[in-house]
Amino acid sequence: METLRVPNYIKTVYIALLIIIIVFAMIIGKKLLVPLLISGYIAMLLTSACNALERRKIPRSVSAAVCLLAFIAVIGIVLFFIYSQINGFMDDLGGGLSEKINSFAIEINKWCASNLGMDLGMSRGFEMKKAVAIVQPENGSPTQLIFKTISTLSDIILLPVFIFFLLIYRDHLAIFITKVFSKQDDGFLLDKLTSIRKIVHAYIMGAGKVMMILAVINTGVLFALGIKHAIFFGVLAGMLNIIPYLGPTLGAILPFTFALMTKDNLFYPFAVVVAFTLIQLLEGGFLTPKITGSNVNLNALVTFIGLLVGGAIWGVTGMILIIPSLAILKQLFELSPDTQPYAYLFGEEDNNWFKKRERKTQKAMEAKAKDKEADVKVKKIMKKDD
Repeated sequence: METLRVPNYIKTVYIALLIIIIVFAMIIGKKLLVPLLISGYIAMLLTSACNALERRKIPRSVSAAVCLLAFIAVIGIVLFFIYSQINGFMDDLGGGLSEKINSFAIEINKWCASNLGMDLGMSRGFEMKKAVAIVQPENGSPTQLIFKTISTLSDIILLPVFIFFLLIYRDHLAIFITKVFSKQDDGFLLDKLTSIRKIVHAYIMGAGKVMMILAVINTGVLFALGIKHAIFFGVLAGMLNIIPYLGPTLGAILPFTFALMTKDNLFYPFAVVVAFTLIQLLEGGFLTPKITGSNVNLNALVTFIGLLVGGAIWGVTGMILIIPSLAILKQLFELSPDTQPYAYLFGEEDNNWFKKRERKTQKAMEAKAKDKEADVKVKKIMKKDD
């Protein structure tokens, strides 16, 4: 019985439609998919610790609970540290710093009015009520604020629940995937799933190490320049580095603006910009390749487009989640020969591909020439025998 062969352009249309459906589902299911995806990545991060506890004959539910509580404790310590730094910054903002901000805003308004003919509306200084009015929705009400707060709290509560169940049922989900791809070898699929988990684990751990190193370097540089609240600005810039391309710029803007407002000399704000630029060159050229390595293995074009799509769909959270998601999608594309070209599209460029193709073509031509020579010899031998 002859099998119907689908043309390649039809397969391309199917895959494009699948991507459109996935993006549409991501937009519609944001409330559920975002905490589920975050929980999945955290569960992949904690799987190694759970396996280590289970090898010591500890039940899976107990090991999952222990790892989850330890993770919550670490996150709680980090959040408490961030809160203490923000609290100190806000206390300073309510003191003499507020007057400096107002005088700085008045000077900017005067300069724009005299040189550009623009009135920024800050002739009396920076008014917090106007900033709140810009951010707050026009039809906002206390009831809407309460419902929004409850919705945010429910999303936070969902995270540990999802993580706990994903740790418990991780083998069940792996078997489900092997049943979906039943035509593939089970051992190959399990190895591929393990590699996906290791890629996400290495990416998260590597990104965390890079963030901590950058936080220490940024803080040291700001302390050396005499910038107040150096720990707050340094840690914030290190954390924002998790957003590729955009994060480092956002991390440098706040200390630059703060130095511009609080220092009498322009040397300090420009020194902040130069120092942060050099630090990012160090991060991009040495730290990230050395620590994270080529685990994600995505080219810059796909990464940049992914950031734009993730930001448009899920905001800042989407920009953070899109990189490991694209890495997983690339691994899934490698499972089938029909989708392997798309896996190559996501990956790094192979500069030797054309050379390899030329070599293959040359070897094929040499093999054909040898076959022709052999055929000629055989024909000569046949003629002699006749």
